[in-house]
Amino acid sequence: MKELNKNEYKSKWRIRPDGHDKVTGSLKYLTDYCFPNMLIGKVLRSSFPHAKINSINTTEAEQLEGVEAIITYKDVPGMNRFGLIFPDQPVLCEDTVRYVGDAVAAVAAINEEIAMKALSLILVEYEPLEVIDCPDKALSSQMKLHPAGNVLHRAGYKNSEHVLNELKKCPYIVEETYETPRQMHAYMETEGGVVVPENDGKLTVYAATQHGFKDRMQLARILSIPESSIRVISSPIGGSFGGKDELNIQPYAALLAIKTQKPVKLHNKRTESVRAGIKRHPMKITMTTGANEEGKLVGHIVRIVADTGAYATLGPAVLDFAVEHSTGPYIIPYVDIEGVSVFTNNGVSGEYRGFGGNQVTFALESQMDRLAELLQIDPLVFREQNLRNADDPGPLGQRIVRNDGARSVLNMIKKSPILTQPLKTEPLNVKGRGVAITMHGGGLGFGRPDPSGARLSLTKDGKIEIAFGFEEFGQGLLASIEIMMMEALGCRKEDLKIVIGDTDLVPSSGSSTASRSTNMIWNGIQKLRDPFLNKILDEAASYTDTTRDLLYLGGKGIWRKGKIDQLIISYYDLANYLYDKLPVFHTQFHFPTTPDAVIGGHYLYSFAAVVAEVEIDQLTGRVKVTKMDHCVAAGPVVNPLGYLGQIEGGAVMGLGFTINEDSVMENSRYHTQNLDSYLIPTIKDIPKEMKVFVDESLMEGDVFGPRGVGEIGTVAIAPAVTAAIHDACGLWVKNLPVSPEEVLDALTINTFVDK
Repeated sequence: MKELNKNEYKSKWRIRPDGHDKVTGSLKYLTDYCFPNMLIGKVLRSSFPHAKINSINTTEAEQLEGVEAIITYKDVPGMNRFGLIFPDQPVLCEDTVRYVGDAVAAVAAINEEIAMKALSLILVEYEPLEVIDCPDKALSSQMKLHPAGNVLHRAGYKNSEHVLNELKKCPYIVEETYETPRQMHAYMETEGGVVVPENDGKLTVYAATQHGFKDRMQLARILSIPESSIRVISSPIGGSFGGKDELNIQPYAALLAIKTQKPVKLHNKRTESVRAGIKRHPMKITMTTGANEEGKLVGHIVRIVADTGAYATLGPAVLDFAVEHSTGPYIIPYVDIEGVSVFTNNGVSGEYRGFGGNQVTFALESQMDRLAELLQIDPLVFREQNLRNADDPGPLGQRIVRNDGARSVLNMIKKSPILTQPLKTEPLNVKGRGVAITMHGGGLGFGRPDPSGARLSLTKDGKIEIAFGFEEFGQGLLASIEIMMMEALGCRKEDLKIVIGDTDLVPSSGSSTASRSTNMIWNGIQKLRDPFLNKILDEAASYTDTTRDLLYLGGKGIWRKGKIDQLIISYYDLANYLYDKLPVFHTQFHFPTTPDAVIGGHYLYSFAAVVAEVEIDQLTGRVKVTKMDHCVAAGPVVNPLGYLGQIEGGAVMGLGFTINEDSVMENSRYHTQNLDSYLIPTIKDIPKEMKVFVDESLMEGDVFGPRGVGEIGTVAIAPAVTAAIHDACGLWVKNLPVSPEEVLDALTINTFVDK
């Protein structure tokens, strides 16, 4: 059990390459860019959650002085649709709007004030239609939101025809329905960017995205121009968490830039981001779980209904992931899981840190705690006797890499001081402790293209250049690349040039998502290292007439071993010598995938355990998490500071999901319009004591390196906190975020019973 702190990882504890510029405010984000003659773009969005468009009149708006372009669906030269999986969302609506974020027209003007005035002058005649504001209504209504109906996707897994019969035999059964909220990404930088038409007829898109090459592909279809005519520059980004994996402002700024032949900046206000931005999928999850007299899990029936909102985005993949993780790290002989993702007129749901795992883990771990209480077994003992072993198949019965991470994190969390030390009581507050564990698949899963690529070269100015098609959106990617390169080649950070986030300058590496970037970067460097080293050392040996075996790469250049090692040639001098034959090495490969044809099934998993201590105010029912420890098994730690930031930052986001956050909708309209009424955790809500412990080991035969930890820090927070609430006041929480009124009622009932 090794704590992740500066003392343990002193040699790797480095300042981020972009750290100084970020903390001083000097870093230039894409939405900070300005260009000569730049126009300001604004988008007119629907006044109704569901309506027919009878007419769009832009005449008066076009006559407003300072307006340089107005576009509607008639101005889209190519496919008037976008979407990462199914291109079903109109760029600009033709005849129907399906949610309040739907775009109807867009304006480019000389300043924001005129652009906003122009929007108010565009006359749209709507004919309101029936509003489908919940999945139950969508499944029963005759109104079809899309030609194929209101069901986006169905997914399931069943390993026996006898699940119900075996479940009925169980002496201990827990059946409950859990509901989770529509959580907002709440990134600091809202969606925005600038699109610049170049003199050569090409288009440069400066916009926040997690997948510049996919943006380029979608924009090419919309604009009806070759992908080679579009350059996407996508870093740095002021936060994403999955929310910018899909197109947002790019099509509108691009269309307006082409029409005006001027740069166009489009940057959403927070209210626009709330309205049009994607959210975490709200889910209703019913679980029936049974155990025998010995405390062994027997049967598990799961039914998931996900509200995907008006359009698909990544809804199918999120549902597949939720289905896969519905059994978590447990072996259950009889399993029957069904899920459905449903179209409604609510805000669009899409990718969000945890990708469907957070919702089902809350439900699953709550089931484990309830069963343990029925059996009168310690919750950790109950989990331990039902855990998967290293050689067991994955949750969908697929072959996976051998991994005993579940047992490792459970054994580590048992030693947490939060569990081993007595609770300190206070007069006005009650306290409790709770534990949860989880597993999380990395990559996109079987059946989904998941390629990656990298390039390693020596540049003319004597820099070792490593290039990836990933994006830096706050997760510490640049620091991780720097550390891995220094370890692989023995060079200094000053010898490196890292190139990311520019489709004209980097190879396609796939999306910066699904906890895949660190693993893909590590693999890319491993594949390129030996060819690059061999070439550099061979050339250095030839130029200096030195025995090849005596040479190695180091700081500033190539060194020769001896009684006193000597620098024999700098990288700059070697680059001058090689001149027009500078070494460049490329690699293309795929994220490791299970050999079994199980759609969405993962091959590499990370594991985590969380213990939380909560303090409940007996006067208000408010819950505060005072202590929290994490144990994570995700392979070698590459970047300790980044790792710590991901786990702690993810935990705070998980606290929001559990205690504060819900983008409430009524009649498919947001109650929340801004962050003044949407409460995310602040520094005062963060546990004063929070530690992270790690298991870096990989089992024999596991050659796949470090796993990503960008998501797993969020996943088990909710069930750990709600278990602690139950420990404190007896309330079994089944709906998130936690209701202070329910907590207060539970306190009142327990106080009455005690008396």
